[in-house]
Amino acid sequence: MRVIISGASGLIGTALTQSLRADGHEAIALVRRPARDGEITWDPANGVLAVDALDGADAVVHLAGAGIGDHRWTDDYRRELLDSRVKSTTLIANTIAASANRPPVLLSGSAIGFYGASDGSDLDETSPAGPGFLADLCVQWEAATDAASAVGVRVVHLRTGIVLTAKGGALKKMLPLFKLFVGGKFGNGKQWQSWISLPDEVAAIRHLITTNVSGAVNLTAPAPVTNAEFTKVLGSVLHRPTLLPVPRFGPALLLGGELADALLYTGQKVLPHALQASGFEFQHSTLDIALRAVL
Repeated sequence: MRVIISGASGLIGTALTQSLRADGHEAIALVRRPARDGEITWDPANGVLAVDALDGADAVVHLAGAGIGDHRWTDDYRRELLDSRVKSTTLIANTIAASANRPPVLLSGSAIGFYGASDGSDLDETSPAGPGFLADLCVQWEAATDAASAVGVRVVHLRTGIVLTAKGGALKKMLPLFKLFVGGKFGNGKQWQSWISLPDEVAAIRHLITTNVSGAVNLTAPAPVTNAEFTKVLGSVLHRPTLLPVPRFGPALLLGGELADALLYTGQKVLPHALQASGFEFQHSTLDIALRAVL
């Protein structure tokens, strides 16, 4: 199987590339520098990708985009977050549509931010988009695949939750606090956190490459938890107390209020109905199992 991957050097892309290659598949990375073996050069900001670059691939997995939590949400960085997703997705979709030998499937990144902040109601792939910047970003991000779906390519929108791994992401940032005995819930801890282990994220993407599913798919484990429960379980796994809540003013001062609220003090209770209906089985279905596996 020949799979072309954008964002192949990122957290998920690296793990996916390694997994595919370990099983003897050809994983080709889209890169912004001169290509080496196993790579294809592109320039998504300027709309540059050879018209035949994606020809003959069995799948394209599009994971590129600026990091949501890497910087404060200034007006300029908001534009970068949006452009890095919409421009790159549009370029890939248009290139697929123009290909002489089109890839049969495009798996394109998205996020559970699509649903906006939730009050704790169950959310699945049939739930509407919510309010807020992240939801608006995800709506435009997903719509940018239209050129591919219009020519009959199967398109899957990977609405990913909090990816658990000690190698990066939110968990890596939390670990030093817990190890220093100052880890705690954020605010009242009632906000829901929908998570997935990195191994299950990779396995789910590989499953969706070969399974006849299209449209939105929530990549989250079937057992979301509140932030208070997440904190309690993480503390138990690390053998650390979790007594002191983290007040909003600290992260808000560091990250900016809107970013802090979006990442830490609000959440969504998201369920993976489409993924489970397709026959996928989670290796790490509960938080305790997942944290013990990745730490």
